[in-house]
Amino acid sequence: MPATMKAAVVRAFGQPLSIEQIPVPQPGPGEVLIKIMASGVCHTDLHAADGDWPVKPALPFVPGHEGTGIVAALGAGVTDLKEGDPVGLAWLHDACGRCEHCAGGWETLCERQHNSGYGVNGSFAEYAIGNAKYVAKLPSTEFAQLAPVLCAGVTTYKGIKETEARPGEWLAISGIGGLGHMAIQYAKAMGLHVVALDVSEDKLALARMVGADVAINATDPEVVSRVSTDTAGGAHGVLITAVSNQAFSQGIQLARRRGTIVLTGLPPGNFPVPIFDVVLKRLTIRGSIVGTRNDLNEALAFAADRKVFAQVHPTSLDRINDVFDALRKGAVHGRTVLQMS
Repeated sequence: MPATMKAAVVRAFGQPLSIEQIPVPQPGPGEVLIKIMASGVCHTDLHAADGDWPVKPALPFVPGHEGTGIVAALGAGVTDLKEGDPVGLAWLHDACGRCEHCAGGWETLCERQHNSGYGVNGSFAEYAIGNAKYVAKLPSTEFAQLAPVLCAGVTTYKGIKETEARPGEWLAISGIGGLGHMAIQYAKAMGLHVVALDVSEDKLALARMVGADVAINATDPEVVSRVSTDTAGGAHGVLITAVSNQAFSQGIQLARRRGTIVLTGLPPGNFPVPIFDVVLKRLTIRGSIVGTRNDLNEALAFAADRKVFAQVHPTSLDRINDVFDALRKGAVHGRTVLQMS
């Protein structure tokens, strides 16, 4: 085991990450050391590095929460994993396991949870620590392909379930980036019809390629009426992955009566909610944050069965600042994945 490792470190919010050699962490009781093979780059990593959210990470820190690799060492008391096992390090690093949310199967709502790449160092490094009870057991060693499932995949899979749309019904997906292009595939595998919306024609082309039934530019002045026509009355479920307040407002207009709008994107600020429409149409507006360990296992199963396949763009850890610049410009189609070896 080497004494040091390469890592991308946030030393100041809103500044380029520093590529450094830092000590390899050692696993404590109940923990595993993961040799990271690949790590997806999520918009949340950019939010973390820029300090966008009210509760900010403590500086310095290593971002990353879509890490895949192999178990390199076991901490005391770990019995259900062994060295060499393929595992994934997801956003939910650990939770208390005792509160009402954990006991009720909603550990993602635990108020004492820790998050990879935010509250604890994450996977933009050659090694990372995972909690043995919370790391995902991967179905294969396709590390680059499976990395995006750990956040983009499970977040959209859970969000689709939260819309309560049934097979044969219509789901509108707003934002066809790293999350949205996987959401289309999950929705189709779950028996839903999909209308995809984005402001980029390239991303709409991606939407069609991965299975969207209809793809419409969100800036089209007739977008609401077009969705209503194509879905025969509006979408039963609306999933907003776009980091855009306008997309949130538009999502309410896209839903049919008794529809459910699920919000997963996290743009800064607020968006107006038309109370009259919400009441008269009996709409449900619901937030959805990643997914539980059970949700993650289900999301991975879809990928293992080749029903969901991330559009991956591999690059090196040294290029992380270029990747962040592309994310800021909305120029990433699919998911960029950092490959460590």
